[in-house]
Order: sequence, then C-alpha cells, then structure tokens
Amino acid sequence: MGTWKFDPLHTQVEFSAKHFGMMTVRGNFHEVTAAGEIYPDDPSRSKVEATINAASIRTHNDQRDNDLRSSYFLEIDKYPTMTFKSTKVEHVEGDRFKVTGDLTIKATTKPVTLDVVRFGELNDAEMMGHRIGYQATTRINRKDFGMNFDAIRDGRLVVSNEVDITIEGEILEVAEPAPDKQDKKEEVGSAQKS
Repeated sequence: MGTWKFDPLHTQVEFSAKHFGMMTVRGNFHEVTAAGEIYPDDPSRSKVEATINAASIRTHNDQRDNDLRSSYFLEIDKYPTMTFKSTKVEHVEGDRFKVTGDLTIKATTKPVTLDVVRFGELNDAEMMGHRIGYQATTRINRKDFGMNFDAIRDGRLVVSNEVDITIEGEILEVAEPAPDKQDKKEEVGSAQKS
C-alpha cells in the first residue's frame, strides 16, 4: 500500500445559502489545498488538513463576490485563509463516515462534523491510477464565525445564517518511489567489497 494524497484537479469546495429565504445562492472556492495521512483500510487513523484562499470565492456575480470578500463577511484583507484540521474520523456504516475537526474562519475556531460518503474506487494503472471518490457535507452558522451582516427586508433576512458546505474530491494513491538502479549497483558494490 502506497501513500495517498488529494488530487487538486478533482477537489472542490462549494457552499449555499438562502437569499430572502427563497432562492438558494451557490458558490465555490477554487483555490483549495488539502493534505493528510489517508488510510482507506483503517479510516480512524486518517488525518486531513485543508486551507482555502478566501479571495477565491465565486458565486457568478462580481458585486456579490466583492460583498462576500468585504468586512460584511470574510474580510479577506485581515483573514486571507480559512482552514480545517481533522481531530477524529469515525466509520458509521458501509461507505459512510463522520469526520470531526476544527474549522477556522476569521480567526475563530469551532468544531464541525462532516458527513462523508465514499462514492467509489477506481484502479486504472495505465492512466488514472488508484483513486477513491468521496463527498463531505456539513452546515454552519455564519454568525458563529463573526459574519454578522444582518440586513432584513420585508421581515426576511437578506442572507440566511445557515450555510451548507459540500466538499467533493478524489484521493490518489502514490506509489513509493523505487530505489534508483545506480543506488542498487552501489549497494551491491559495497557488499562485495566488505
């Protein structure tokens, strides 16, 4: 069994919140770095860390994106990144797991639990390698992380306090590098001299 890493080309962090309690606004962060120690056969030993560039937020509306980057919400000038660091991985049943960890947004750290589903596994030695797909979901209250924008119109919150987060991605097995042939020759030569 080799080591495992997150495939950055197949990792995405998305979020959604209600606008006036009616329409769901969706967005994503397109600059995400994830790493960790992954043990597919013993998930309880796994550890995951992720860093998100807050400025990389996108909701397909420039004005809204700028509002989200501003002091109303993420304050990217003061807090350029958000982080998640796992503290516990539990197997629930079948392909379902719970990953608990510390989420830090705007220098506020709170525990959150992600519901994780393993989607499947592919072992394609010629092209795609050995990889496992997953999805993780959770819900946070933005006010727990200092995002206190509270505009109300016609008795409705402009932006809901609850924010749903969905993470999808693939982890890829990386084979341990084979010793260089030259190294092997040197080892044999050393052994013959001794």
